[in-house]
Amino acid sequence: MNEPIVSVKNLSHRYSVQWAVRDISFELNKNGIYGLLGANGAGKSTIMNVMCGVIKQTQGDVFIRGVDLGRYPEKAKRYIGFLPQQPPLQNDLTVEEFLTHAANLRLMDSSKVKNAVTEVMGKCAISHFRKRLIRNLSGGYQQRVGIAQAIIHKPDFVVLDEPTNGLDPNQILEVRGLIREIAEERTVVLSTHILQEVQALCDHIWMINEGSMIFSGSMEEFDNYIVPNTLTVSLVASPSAEELMKIPGVVGVEELGGIRYRIRFTDAQEAIERIVETSVHKNWRLVEIAVEKNSLETVFAELSRKKSK
Repeated sequence: MNEPIVSVKNLSHRYSVQWAVRDISFELNKNGIYGLLGANGAGKSTIMNVMCGVIKQTQGDVFIRGVDLGRYPEKAKRYIGFLPQQPPLQNDLTVEEFLTHAANLRLMDSSKVKNAVTEVMGKCAISHFRKRLIRNLSGGYQQRVGIAQAIIHKPDFVVLDEPTNGLDPNQILEVRGLIREIAEERTVVLSTHILQEVQALCDHIWMINEGSMIFSGSMEEFDNYIVPNTLTVSLVASPSAEELMKIPGVVGVEELGGIRYRIRFTDAQEAIERIVETSVHKNWRLVEIAVEKNSLETVFAELSRKKSK
């Protein structure tokens, strides 16, 4: 059996007396994008920093390609690429100078540094900015430089902590595309507090809440685990909440103002069919109906409730 790319065993860490992470264990056995999802303060960055050797855990072990990160950090870190939440850029260097510096910090063979810099600039689409000072780049291109420094030594394992934080919608799409390309050749862990980010990119998801793992599974398993149970409707005739409550399958109604309602149901298909039928029969003039996606807060609450049972 092949050695896992990453193995985290019974990881716990505390700052002073406060535990940030408690008894986290998982393994990564193949390439792809793994999402680490949690609200701000859930413990995501602590896990990232421990896995990358930035801080030493209070308890537990981390192995990268079978190498004990705690005992042999220099050897293990050769397999790791890391983009922290705040990219470690040096604004007074050009893109080319900075990436050369990053390659040297990774203890790359000096004869391979120039080609590695050229290659990674091409992969991250920043070659045309090679002579530009980093301070003069847009936020999106600075993020690309940050990703480039994380992969310049071709690590097996890449950790990206909130990689689209602060970017505009177009920049987010561009960086997502780059992350997908990187994951074709290596294992990527993506840390974020944005549920849509994980749904857009990841093959597998872990959810962390208050330092504990509350879900681990594929995106398909996740989508089937927490099924939405509300929909929004717009009815021009504005029926009363009491009338809507009489529809089979409807278990709750919230008036959102104007002609809009939020309806809680037991079965989505049944509720939608009955609402459409009733609207036609009573001439409510239905103009919109849509199943709502669960908010991150709702997902955490539901998963925490299921885990405590």
